[in-house]
Amino acid sequence: MKPSMSKAETRPMELVWPAKAYLPSYVSALNRGWARDETRPESGSEERAAIKANADRFLASLVDREAKGGRIVMPDGSKVRRLPGYKCWMWDGEFCGSIDLRWQPGTDALPLYCLGHIGYNVVPWKQRKGYATRALGAMLTLAAGEGLSRVEITTSPDNFASQKVIAANGGVLIETFITLPSQGSLTKFRYRIDL
Repeated sequence: MKPSMSKAETRPMELVWPAKAYLPSYVSALNRGWARDETRPESGSEERAAIKANADRFLASLVDREAKGGRIVMPDGSKVRRLPGYKCWMWDGEFCGSIDLRWQPGTDALPLYCLGHIGYNVVPWKQRKGYATRALGAMLTLAAGEGLSRVEITTSPDNFASQKVIAANGGVLIETFITLPSQGSLTKFRYRIDL
C-alpha cells in the first residue's frame, strides 16, 4: 500500500519542459520576486509582460535549439548573438526553479560572452532541498545527448552552495577569471565536467 502524502509534502523534483500547465506556478514565482536572470532583476517584469502578451510565444522561446530568437541582453545592456539552447523547469508539484543548457554547434567551446553551458536558479523558498544538484545531474544527461563531451559552469567565489552542486556532479575547478566589462568585470570560478 502506498503511503499517503499530506498537503504539506510534495512529490520528488523532476525536470519538465516549459508548458502551459506549469505556467501559473511560474508566474507566481515571478510575482514573489524571483527572476531567472539574477544579473537582471528587471527580467522578471519583462517575462510577466511577455507572458501576458502571448503565453504561447513566451513558452516557445524557452526551447530554441536553432537559435532563432532575438539577441541576448547582457548586464550592461549590450546585445550578443543567441546560442542554441533550451530551458527546463524544476517541478515538485509547483515551480521550483529553472535550468538551462546552451552550446555552440560543432564544438564544446563557448564564445567569451557566454559564461557557461549550464545555468540554474532555484527559487529561494525551495533551496537547500538538493533540487539544484538533481537538476544539474539530469541536465548533464541532456547535454551529452546534444553531443557535448564536456561542459563548463561558472559561479561566484562566495556562492558556496553552487560550488557544492557542481562538485557533487563531478565538476573540477579549472580557473578563476574576471568576466568581460559587459558582464560587470566580476571574479568568477570556472568548473569543467566531462560527460
